[in-house]
Amino acid sequence: MLIARLIADSNTLAANLDAATVALDKEGIAVASAQMLDFCGDVLQIMLPHGEEAQVKALLDSHFSPSNMVLATRDFRVPDLFVSDMDSTMIGQECIDELADFAGLKERIADITERAMQGELDFESALRERVSLLEGLAESAIDQCLAERIEPMSGAATLVATLKAKGCRTVLVTGGFHHFADRVADQLGFERVVGNRLAVHDGKLTGQLDGPITDSSVKEKVLREELSLLGDGAVSLATGDGANDIPMLRAATYGIAYKAKPKAREAANGWIDRGDLTDILKLLEIPEKEWVTA
Repeated sequence: MLIARLIADSNTLAANLDAATVALDKEGIAVASAQMLDFCGDVLQIMLPHGEEAQVKALLDSHFSPSNMVLATRDFRVPDLFVSDMDSTMIGQECIDELADFAGLKERIADITERAMQGELDFESALRERVSLLEGLAESAIDQCLAERIEPMSGAATLVATLKAKGCRTVLVTGGFHHFADRVADQLGFERVVGNRLAVHDGKLTGQLDGPITDSSVKEKVLREELSLLGDGAVSLATGDGANDIPMLRAATYGIAYKAKPKAREAANGWIDRGDLTDILKLLEIPEKEWVTA
């Protein structure tokens, strides 16, 4: 069985559901039921006895876009593990791009970042190239950047706090840097942080990285390792927006691409295209009265 949950334009929801049902039927995919969830009134749940996931996802997307949606192959429940990307997912910025602005290199570095997130460049080489351009920048610029530029994504703190209150373990795993991620994690309530480290000497960035690279394979590895510690049947949620999040999104029970690049969105079994991160709580059928505002 496939279960789709989605949030879409309420003004066209009924008409779009009718059109989607017809389109699915033409492909031999029956809709067993479609109803609004009792405790999350703007969430439509569609039950399908059978169907190929990619085909169902594409058909529903074509009829309800822009939407927030997740597709599952078993009954939904609150995840035991939440693993998330940081930049442009839990925060509204790309830290390295904002830091580059203090070196007068934002446009140049942001272009490399965008191409890497689109999956056009090898992540490690793109990361090392960008970090090398920051050589000589004062470490104090990081504190200034954090104070002046870095803001949590709307709904991030509530999402993390609510999941933790439900017994979910939370992990922030980023291709960015501990200088930023440790403080973001502390602010939002993540219990573990995995990321890259900027090398510093005499109060200045050396243009090098200190230690191994946190890339897409590490993100997936962290999710699988954390999940294994929770025992058989544990359920995972992952969020991310770029190409290096794809393996992690695919490995998760609920892999949700947040306002993501096309390749990441296509790879995930869910997405948030509108609204904020609290819509994930709605899709998980956690009523607003149970949300924890941090």
